[in-house]
Amino acid sequence: MRAVVVSSPGGPDVLRASQVPDPVPGPGEVLIEVAAAGVNRADLLQRAGHYPPPPGAPAWPGLEVSGVVVGVGPPATAVTHAGGDPADPGTPQVGDRVAALLAGGGYAERVTVNASLTLPVHPVLDPVDAAALPEALATVWSNLCAARLEPGETLLVHGGSGGVGSVAVQLTHARGHRVLATAGGPERCARVRELGADVVVDHRSQDVAAAVREATGGRGVDVVLDVLGGGALRSNVELLAEGGRLVVIGLQQGRRGELDLPALMARRGSVIATTLRDRPAAQKAAIMAGVREHVWPLVLDGRVRPVVHARVPLADAPLAHAMLASGEVLGKVLLIP
Repeated sequence: MRAVVVSSPGGPDVLRASQVPDPVPGPGEVLIEVAAAGVNRADLLQRAGHYPPPPGAPAWPGLEVSGVVVGVGPPATAVTHAGGDPADPGTPQVGDRVAALLAGGGYAERVTVNASLTLPVHPVLDPVDAAALPEALATVWSNLCAARLEPGETLLVHGGSGGVGSVAVQLTHARGHRVLATAGGPERCARVRELGADVVVDHRSQDVAAAVREATGGRGVDVVLDVLGGGALRSNVELLAEGGRLVVIGLQQGRRGELDLPALMARRGSVIATTLRDRPAAQKAAIMAGVREHVWPLVLDGRVRPVVHARVPLADAPLAHAMLASGEVLGKVLLIP
């Protein structure tokens, strides 16, 4: 089969189409013929040699796909799919349309994945655009749980127009929270407002801290969902309300930053940082069970929808990466085999 592999991390022409062995589903796994693969910033890091795949994952990038099940492996030794439970619908069968969270390998014509990491794609959902959802939904849901976002609390989403941010805005709005978000430029701010953000701050022309203080009457926000990382650490702490939680899920402004401990202590705040890709299989399965039970119904009734910036042929993966690196993508770029 064809896949887009990383030929020499960090070098020229690093992404290239290549023939690789067809995957074979193991115990508890399904084989998916890929309709689309989502492109994520983690893929850009892997291309640059900074984010190697975890043990056992394919060497090529791709953390999420949608497609059709074309094969089912033997039963797992431990029963993980009893069926009859909305959070555990049973192993998909040949012919079923699914979306799936991967540890790697999505830039290909076929993938294998444990059945516990799949989501059923019903006719109400575009079977290609569904590839824009698994990684973002799992990231947002797991981090909102880690942050213990309670009813009545306010969330600030940095990068509300991004792949994760656009889902976070929709999901928290649908669950009744007040949502603040940042985005770059009037057009992108308008789109994020359409997704359900109550307040959108243009970080290119506005003072984010001043806008957040004004929007919250000087109180600050209960949770910050942050993709910026080190460079925004100090300013994010200043945005927190008493008891606020800063959740770091990205490093777009660097790996290191200065933490003002007295400011954090005065707010009785906390800093939480997570990754998704290298979590143990049982943790990923639990996260996806939560997504199926609590979030997927919001997708199926249209309150949370995939936001797709562009569909790009699989062989043009370098173009897709350039689009994402430009910072101008709204939502997700998808690769189409």
